[in-house]
Amino acid sequence: MEQRPAVESIGESANSSASWSAIAFAWGGAVLFVASLTFFLYAYLVRFAAAPPGSWFPPVAIDVALFSLFAFHHSLFARTPLKAQVRRLVPPALERSLYTWIASALFLMVCWQWQLVPGVLYRLDEPWRWLGYAVQTAGVLFVFLGSRALDVLDLAGIRPLMQTRADHVPLMTTGAFGVVRHPLYFGWTLLVFGSADMTATRAVFAIVSAGYCAAAIPWEERGLVEVFGPAYEAYRRKVRWRMIPGLY
Repeated sequence: MEQRPAVESIGESANSSASWSAIAFAWGGAVLFVASLTFFLYAYLVRFAAAPPGSWFPPVAIDVALFSLFAFHHSLFARTPLKAQVRRLVPPALERSLYTWIASALFLMVCWQWQLVPGVLYRLDEPWRWLGYAVQTAGVLFVFLGSRALDVLDLAGIRPLMQTRADHVPLMTTGAFGVVRHPLYFGWTLLVFGSADMTATRAVFAIVSAGYCAAAIPWEERGLVEVFGPAYEAYRRKVRWRMIPGLY
């Protein structure tokens, strides 16, 4: 999740010009967004168990292909040329909501169709299990703080319909953003790698999803430099680590 400028308002006032259908579309996307995250937590904690003994290659290949489809959409929608094409089809205020609908549906599909992989890497006994729980709790905290700073309603595609002027979301440099430049990705990494029972299924999901986050950062930061200019360059010099303190 990158820091993004707010979508410019349409006409005189988005509050007055937004139709009920547009508002329903935006809130429907937000509900699907929350549902996809809720289903992910259920899938990760309950469904991502170890498969019976067998070959690991077929399920891993399917899992990588599934997440690649989701990642391809995420990266493609972040590119300016496609954004311009989308804005020819839908009002600018609904651009983010359309992205939310598609991304949430794809993420639901990924979690639902994720293939079980044979094997268990480790199972922590007490008191070490509590260390895993603490790591995951820290991950949830970083995701929460990062999302709150970026505006959850904006991430869900609702805020553009509430805009009354073409303001920009300010560059975040403090709080969670003072630790790493992409705290949502850091929190996600802690969450998926912090399991006290690391099945091969969970490990593949953690490696693939966190690996995509790491690979996407350079592309996202190019766009952030275009938006915030020298301010973002100064921020990068101040906060050295992109995603994981001391590592990346």
